[in-house]
Amino acid sequence: MVLAIGGLLAAAAASGAGPLSMLATTTGTTATTTTAPVPVIAAGVTIGGVEVGGMTPDAAYTAVDQAFSEPLLIVVRQHELAPHPGQIGAVARIGEAVARARSAAPGTAIPLGVSVNRTRVRKYVAVVAKRFDTRPVDAQLYLRNLRPWIAKPVAGLELYRGRAESAIVSALLGNKRGPLRLRQKVIKPVLTRTKFGAVIVIRRGSNRLHLYDGMRPWRVFPVATGQTSYPTPLGRFRIVVKWRNPWWYPPSSSWARGLKPVPPGPGNPLGTRWMGLSAPGVGIHGTPDATSIGYSASHGCIRMRIPDAEWLFGHVHIGTTVFIVSA
Repeated sequence: MVLAIGGLLAAAAASGAGPLSMLATTTGTTATTTTAPVPVIAAGVTIGGVEVGGMTPDAAYTAVDQAFSEPLLIVVRQHELAPHPGQIGAVARIGEAVARARSAAPGTAIPLGVSVNRTRVRKYVAVVAKRFDTRPVDAQLYLRNLRPWIAKPVAGLELYRGRAESAIVSALLGNKRGPLRLRQKVIKPVLTRTKFGAVIVIRRGSNRLHLYDGMRPWRVFPVATGQTSYPTPLGRFRIVVKWRNPWWYPPSSSWARGLKPVPPGPGNPLGTRWMGLSAPGVGIHGTPDATSIGYSASHGCIRMRIPDAEWLFGHVHIGTTVFIVSA
């Protein structure tokens, strides 16, 4: 047997072949096989900051893939998000980097190539914005204890989408995992307490019109409100029209049957100013009959002395809120 092996070696040498990488020997019925060691990456080599020195290519691929798959930590206010890079459009060219590492000199730092689908990043940012953006809430007007009360407005928040997209793409391309803080801009409400303007509260029982500047008392006027058979309606209304020197037109009511329109002038039942409310046919106006002021004497409207109506006309606007209460 020894002679046979020696003959094989001699034959190989004679033919010019290199040394055999695998030798098989047979003793009786037992065979032994010897395999050359798998090459490993040189010491100190890194791929994208991951140590792969001394690893086989397959082991290096797995290590880099695990590191790349770590989630990107994103912080919005106090909330943490952790999307997988692949979920938001990042792909690493790990195979190319491992191929370079196989022949790299010891201590070589090999960058990890990454491509990012910006459309997917933009869609992800849109989802984040939908979750965390809030709309501003204007100041809200209510009536408390017969007086106006205005709830404080609330500012809104809106994600800086362009900045967020750029920051995420940059982090993915640089193979960084955060934390990445996404900022939001403050959206101010349109209507605040200081901008609310005039508010009218008419107390039907006491025949008084209270004018407020927001929540601050401004002026009080005596008025005439509706008779028992033609009561001034209760509720929340607003001024929808303002007329100077209005015409008076008889309403479709039994009490006005046979009456004719009255042009502007001293005898006009509406005086010189009309502030129509969102309650049909009801308004605040002047009256030439000053003796009716302070009583329930009208057919539903709110009468004022002509000078008072003219002053009020100049200090309210279309949209001014009017509360009418029974007190």
